[in-house]
Amino acid sequence: MRLPTAPAAITRLAVGALMINALVWGLSWWPFRILQNYGVHPLWATAMVYTLVSVCILLVQRAAWRGVMQQRAMWLLALGSGITNICFNWAVTEGDVVRVVLLFYLMPAWAVLLAWCLLRERVDAVALVRLSVALAGVLLILKTPGSAWPVPQSLPDYLALLGGFSFALVNVMLLKLRDAPAASRMLSMFLGGAMMSGAIALWGGVVGWVPAIPYVQFDWLSVLLGLTVAFLFSNLSLQYGAAHLRSGTTAIIMLSEIVFASLSSVMLGASILNARTLLGGALILIAAATAAMADKSDSH
Repeated sequence: MRLPTAPAAITRLAVGALMINALVWGLSWWPFRILQNYGVHPLWATAMVYTLVSVCILLVQRAAWRGVMQQRAMWLLALGSGITNICFNWAVTEGDVVRVVLLFYLMPAWAVLLAWCLLRERVDAVALVRLSVALAGVLLILKTPGSAWPVPQSLPDYLALLGGFSFALVNVMLLKLRDAPAASRMLSMFLGGAMMSGAIALWGGVVGWVPAIPYVQFDWLSVLLGLTVAFLFSNLSLQYGAAHLRSGTTAIIMLSEIVFASLSSVMLGASILNARTLLGGALILIAAATAAMADKSDSH
């Protein structure tokens, strides 16, 4: 069925909203690193930011909690979102930002496998080719001169790959829960990030590899509050943009997050580009973009 065409003004506004969301996520590594410089571990930062966002959602939409409690699938969404945000925020704080973001965006490849397992979607030859192209890109990025095999070289590498897989799970669950209230889905995702990051940070503090939250100072608290507002606004922008554009169009626009993250991290010295990373990243982007375009054509 062909969807009605949105007025041009609404379409432009929706595209702008999605670009804002991509910009916030593409630059999010920077405030997380600032917080870490103040002694706030990314796990604690994630827990505090996502708790504040969850409280804001409940203040505006109290009924959202009921929607979360009534569907078991919401808790799987919360689990996937929690793992995604823990892995992404931690990885971009400690690793090479471009490398982390590219490995994270293997997500469309994982989505093929998860949609087959959870939604029983048929996997065609074209999808398998996209999966192969994306995996080839990952192997190029992971293969470094000092390693005999293309395997993850550091904790950020493992976190990025796991985060991309769990992000694919989030997308599959959002498709499964597409008829649920948007506020409930949003609350489930932020609660998952808050509860899981807080629990892991507490456990990490007990065993000694996550430092305690430092004494409250205006400098790092202002960064934390600013990040909270940015994430809340970006999610609202995503909800608006995704509601007025086809899913394939949304996915293509969201790839601009890679551009924002890459440019900002290279300019600020948080990433180093080389030919291998550029080629591997190009293969991952090709796989992600073609997957988004296929979704766009299927929705017509």
